[in-house]
Amino acid sequence: MSKILNFVDNVIIPYVFTKSDEPLLFRELLKANKMYDDGLNLEGKIPGTRLKIARNIYVFVLIWNIIILPFSIIFHQLLAKIDCHLLIITSVLATGLFFATYSIFKSWMIDRVALKTIKEAWHNHYPHFAYEKHHKQVSRLYGKALDKELPNKEIQLYILDHMIEED
Repeated sequence: MSKILNFVDNVIIPYVFTKSDEPLLFRELLKANKMYDDGLNLEGKIPGTRLKIARNIYVFVLIWNIIILPFSIIFHQLLAKIDCHLLIITSVLATGLFFATYSIFKSWMIDRVALKTIKEAWHNHYPHFAYEKHHKQVSRLYGKALDKELPNKEIQLYILDHMIEED
């Protein structure tokens, strides 16, 4: 499984996404981290990344065919003998399944890129704090800072002060 994820990270993601060379700003990191931790839809909301929809569809269709074609070959004799009405219903269901799984695939790719982008920015802005240990804490503190309506200049100091206090 790690080989597949490594292939996705190193080959498919650079092919499907355009990414800026500029790192995320501190405020953008906080906003993206909070949205990711809250489970919100991140499509189009991660600064510096853009999904190439045609390439994403191309990759998905390729993966879909790699999975479906062996089943079609194996069950070809059975499918050739099925009543045409049943075959039409099966085609409609398969089409629905195709579009539903594309939506899931697209969301998964966006979440994967968002997490990768957030972790890269995390190392720039919080080099002394591990992402896995502190990202929820930073998200919570950022939410509190927004509730207190702190100015942008004071948010970083507020978060760092409270992170050090809680550790």
